[in-house]
Amino acid sequence: MAKTDYQTIDQYHAAFSGDVVVRMEKIRSLIKAVVPGVEECISYQIPCFKYKGYLIYYAAFAKHITLSHPFSQAFLDTFREELQGYKLSKAAIQFPNDQPLPEKMIKRMVVFRKKENELKGGK
Repeated sequence: MAKTDYQTIDQYHAAFSGDVVVRMEKIRSLIKAVVPGVEECISYQIPCFKYKGYLIYYAAFAKHITLSHPFSQAFLDTFREELQGYKLSKAAIQFPNDQPLPEKMIKRMVVFRKKENELKGGK
């Protein structure tokens, strides 16, 4: 994918096709369901969601979709067991495109991030 100046998440999604778009739309809808009124934006040329600060990002690649944010140690500790088998760093989790999205876990992760932002008192 060539570098583009994306202004919206819809523009970002339009650069992809097929199942990758379906997977991104699923993640987008999960985030919006968990955090009504969440603000959508593009940051670092990838989809980003804001709620009392930066909430979570995602990005699509040929073999995976990455969910990202500089995750706290509490976040990593909470989801450590469930994330076994996924490629993981302190800031990114890779969900292979040839496997079903762990939708329930993603929802719980977004809830966790929402609570973290609320506790920080972000705006």
